[in-house]
Amino acid sequence: MLVVELGRRTGDGLPKGATGAGLLCYASGVDEAEAVRETVAVLKTADMNPLEVTGYGTMSEREAQGLEIDEEERALMLRALEENSVIVAQMTPYFAEDDAT
Repeated sequence: MLVVELGRRTGDGLPKGATGAGLLCYASGVDEAEAVRETVAVLKTADMNPLEVTGYGTMSEREAQGLEIDEEERALMLRALEENSVIVAQMTPYFAEDDAT
């Protein structure tokens, strides 16, 4: 599981007025570093501007830590592995607060 922070770029498809976005992604890769590289490459191809990527470990790493993985998340992880893909499961656009002081 990866959390990607996006900045703005022309043609990125983010909502008007957004200052960026956070993405929750699942990606295949032999290790976390490869999953990060692949995710960044896919996002750049989609005209997005990845600024920071935080990895939260593979399924086996998370299970070894005793963390529970619900069925939906497990299915997304397995799908990314089976399809050798990057899956964007959630996007949260960021908006600047009005400085009406």
